[in-house]
Amino acid sequence: MAATASASLTFSSIPTPSRRYRRITGSVSEKPASTQAGSKNLPIRKIPGDYGLPILGPLRDRLAYFYHEGRDDFFKSRIRIHNSTVIRVNMPPGPFVAGDPRVVALLDAASFPVLFDTTLVEKRDLFTGTYMPSTDLTGGFRVLSYLDPSEPNHAPLKKLLFHLLSYRCHAIVPEFRNAYGGLFDSLESEIAEKGKADFGEANDRAAFDFLARALLDRDPAETKLGLDGPKLILKWVLFQLSPLLTLGLPSLLEDLLLHSFRLPPPLVKSDYDRLADFFRESAGSILDEADQLGISREEAVHNILFATCFNSFGGIKFLFPSLIKLIGRAGSKLHGQIAEEVRSAVRACNGGITMRAIEEAMPLTKSVVYEALRIEPPVPLQYGRAKRDLVVESHDAAYEVRAGEMLFGYQPMATKDARVFERAEEFVADRFVGEEGQRLLKYVVWSNGPETEAATLGNKQCAGKDFVVFVARLLVVELFLRYDSFEIEVGTSPLGSAVKLTSLKKATF
Repeated sequence: MAATASASLTFSSIPTPSRRYRRITGSVSEKPASTQAGSKNLPIRKIPGDYGLPILGPLRDRLAYFYHEGRDDFFKSRIRIHNSTVIRVNMPPGPFVAGDPRVVALLDAASFPVLFDTTLVEKRDLFTGTYMPSTDLTGGFRVLSYLDPSEPNHAPLKKLLFHLLSYRCHAIVPEFRNAYGGLFDSLESEIAEKGKADFGEANDRAAFDFLARALLDRDPAETKLGLDGPKLILKWVLFQLSPLLTLGLPSLLEDLLLHSFRLPPPLVKSDYDRLADFFRESAGSILDEADQLGISREEAVHNILFATCFNSFGGIKFLFPSLIKLIGRAGSKLHGQIAEEVRSAVRACNGGITMRAIEEAMPLTKSVVYEALRIEPPVPLQYGRAKRDLVVESHDAAYEVRAGEMLFGYQPMATKDARVFERAEEFVADRFVGEEGQRLLKYVVWSNGPETEAATLGNKQCAGKDFVVFVARLLVVELFLRYDSFEIEVGTSPLGSAVKLTSLKKATF
């Protein structure tokens, strides 16, 4: 895996009448279509919805979002009420965490891509939405995720992350197989002893070990951090995302504790300092690269920590259980098809796992990963502030947005848009196989941009886009090299799905 001139990543062995408006056509083409004139001649419609009274309106919407309706039904009900997929609404957390909760929500595949065009929307301090966690939680620095591409530090910091992901690319496959081979061994033993095994807890341990070994060439168990990495990360993430989470507490108590006030950063400082010390001691060659890019070593430490522990570890924590859940529910017929594909491709490569084999000989394996990212994207909420007056188009109408207004997209509404995908709510394992499947990839936008486009220094697409897709494929490959089929039980957790494995049927062919 190497950074190219455009900073994309590749794997070699294994990115009012008085006001003048600009009409925007939502698109996922190679060039942002939002720079083109609208071609559908849609009627201009006033954006429906209202924000209600100050404080009371946001509180009303927050309680509906978390407790009275739930996130998906919150948006679906407003689409029905207003007969529109572009609406005005308050987004949590609102009072007293976020100063201004008002957004224009984009809830279809046509309007959503406006959020990717950084010539039209600003991404400054919007990674978590209408509020930004204290920089006390990131060493006093605004890390890359909160920077707009127009800011001077954005390009060098993103380039540093491309280097982090590329300079030990040779270690990714062996370290993944080592970590996740150990995971499956432990799950087998737990199932034999208890009848079921928690995939989530084992995945947390394996994910952090894999990332530390593959990216930093360091075994956490041999450092002062020991085995504490995952639990420290989860506590730190809770302090950043608590205004957006539900933990199953009584609703009024939870709303007061998590959504009305910020958890005090000093309560997690000692835990974060332990993580930071691990990265200071382990990221020597990456910090040397930071020096060459004009980034202070201390700022680099906190950006590498955030990219590894929040972005990469957090993404794996959400995506891998979701992938296991969706494939598990699909049943033994699909399991047999994947197993046959994976084993045939590996045999053709003399027992090795290469990127070429995955790209050319495992189309179903690739498709199930894309379908999981479509159905349950790891980061479902995306934001951008309009830089100028513009017109956003849905499938059926056009809407005037004024400069300074906050645009918000709920990604599952875009990636499960029935105007784009047949059987949009279903997990269709082979959806992205073949020519038509390749065409649909431009609507898979989990990485803050279309799957058909690359992360570059000038956009906000996830620096680890290709890395995440690749390791997810590796999980499927490892699973079906070892097992013919498996069975699961599924629950919920604050960060995605809670999955327990109840059987693992060892490979027989």
